[in-house]
Amino acid sequence: MNAPATTELPVIVIGAGPIGLAAAAHLVDRGIEPLVLEAGLTAGAAVREWAHVRLFSTWGELVDPTAEKLLAPTGWTRPDPATCPSGGDWAELYLQPLADVLGDRVRLGATVTGVSRAGRDRVVDAGRETQPFVVHITHADDREERILARAVIDASGTWTTPSPAGGSGLPCLGEKAAADRIAYRVPDLNDPAVRARYAGKRTAVVGSGASAFTALACLADLAVSDDGLGTKAVWILRRGISGVTFGGGEADQLPARGALGLAAKAAVDNGYADAVTGFRTEAIERDSDGCLLLAGEDGRRLGPVDEVIVLTGFRPDLSFLSEIRLGLDERLQAPVELAPLIDPNQHSCGTVPPHGHRELAHPEQGIHLVGMKSYGRAPTFLAMTGYEQVRSVTAAIAGDLESADRVELTLPDSGVCGGAGLFDTPEAEQTDGCCAPAPRLLQLAAPATVTAGGQAEEAPAGGCCGS
Repeated sequence: MNAPATTELPVIVIGAGPIGLAAAAHLVDRGIEPLVLEAGLTAGAAVREWAHVRLFSTWGELVDPTAEKLLAPTGWTRPDPATCPSGGDWAELYLQPLADVLGDRVRLGATVTGVSRAGRDRVVDAGRETQPFVVHITHADDREERILARAVIDASGTWTTPSPAGGSGLPCLGEKAAADRIAYRVPDLNDPAVRARYAGKRTAVVGSGASAFTALACLADLAVSDDGLGTKAVWILRRGISGVTFGGGEADQLPARGALGLAAKAAVDNGYADAVTGFRTEAIERDSDGCLLLAGEDGRRLGPVDEVIVLTGFRPDLSFLSEIRLGLDERLQAPVELAPLIDPNQHSCGTVPPHGHRELAHPEQGIHLVGMKSYGRAPTFLAMTGYEQVRSVTAAIAGDLESADRVELTLPDSGVCGGAGLFDTPEAEQTDGCCAPAPRLLQLAAPATVTAGGQAEEAPAGGCCGS
């Protein structure tokens, strides 16, 4: 395949979210033409899907400096740097204006279905590095297109690939069959239909991160509202509760992040949620009334519940990169040099060391996974980390290695003691830790069933539900 010199080609950026748009702004700033391909029909399409959720980062940490420089001539001004926007605010007040400034450099409704080297599958060595990338696209009207690129920055995120409820990393038995009762996102209780789904109901919340905290706090608020009396949550954790479970609280340098963990703890302490630890879901079943029962791998059973909210993290979609030579850690699915720096067994958001293009490198030169996707399955990502990544990566693409190697990033401390132990085993200590006292727990001994009243009862022999 004959192609123009790669330096004459654009840099393809996959995803018009905060990190992808920031990457485009940095490329423009360096005189390199970007082309942003966004599968959604609006800029920040994924962010808009959680428009109701308030970020724990402030505006001062959510605006990329180079993007702000691009916006300044339009009269745009950053909202109050000390306030925390919702996802909707972030999309409308920052991402959309930035996409508007980039103009035709952003193409919406353009889904990337494959990336390869021109005329080379992943097996062929000969002449590989001199060939441009070929990006395969399917448009919203099903039209297909191929675009040549000098480099590819994949900022597509992980939003479309949430992790399942199954403790093995795969959907548990019955999870797909119960899909009508399972959600994988924080519910928007401002939506009347969604509010009615959870009001007065018993909901199992699976997960232990910021999203789970948010869901627990929202359900607790619903429980004290006029239309939500009787709302109850069962919080299912795969590990034990220790001093780091709820984050750093008042010691967190992102106050809203610390407050979120304290709100989740209050939901448990005030009786709006029962915490069940060391529970790894093996199956989800329906009882005779259509309610759900969760079976653990240790024989315990939880339920019945009306709804299940699974917030167990996300994972990268690597399917369209199958012809690219990636160097990924076998556990986290993050670049091999980056993986030990973001390992959630050792790091919280605030203890991740600075990193840039070298830690993000792959055997295939010219391909860069950035933003949340670069973290693979690690949950410790912050927007400011992504902004620093694309600053370094775009400098490297421009040939300015001095700037690319000068990685400068100071992250706010999470207040979590040492940052280690975030993925402790289910048998982790369940007493007071160094950061926060342990909440009230609902202790179960196999093979017990948690009833709608929150009490542990013996399961009838030979059956999961009783008669």
